[in-house]
Amino acid sequence: MKKYFLLFSVLIISLSACNKKDVATQAAIDDSKIQAYFKANNITGTTKDASGVYYKVLIPGTGAYPTSTSNVKVSWTGKYLNGQGFDAVTSTTMLVSGIVQTGLQIGIEHINAGGRILLFLPSALGYGVAGDGSGVPANAVLIYTVDLQGFY
Repeated sequence: MKKYFLLFSVLIISLSACNKKDVATQAAIDDSKIQAYFKANNITGTTKDASGVYYKVLIPGTGAYPTSTSNVKVSWTGKYLNGQGFDAVTSTTMLVSGIVQTGLQIGIEHINAGGRILLFLPSALGYGVAGDGSGVPANAVLIYTVDLQGFY
C-alpha cells in the first residue's frame, strides 16, 4: 500500500511540475507575440504590470482609480492580434471583480474616470487554455480598448 501511495504522490508532483512549466512556456510565447505586435504596429509607451498585462493610457482620466470592489460603467472592444474583433460592450455597469477575464479586471484598475486604455492580455489572463467555448480559441492573446465612463 505504501508503494502505491508513494507512486501516486510522485505522479501528482510530476504532473504539477509539468503544468507550471507549461504555464511559464505559454506566458513566454504570449509575451513574444505581444512584443512582435508592438514592433509590427509601431506601438510604444506601453507598461507591463506585475501580472503580465501590458497597457497604454490613450486618454488620461481624472480622479481616483477603481478597485476590484468598484462598480464601473465601461465600454470596450476586444480583438485578436490579427485585428479580428470578437467582443464589444457598450456602456454597461458591472463589478470589476465580476468581469470574466482577469486581465481586463487588472487593466481597468490602471485607468481613472473619463479615461481610455489599451490592454494586451496574455492568454492566461484572458480565456486561458480552454478558450471561451463559443469562439475565442485556446491560448489567445487579447487586445481590449476600454473606456471608463465612471465608477462608484
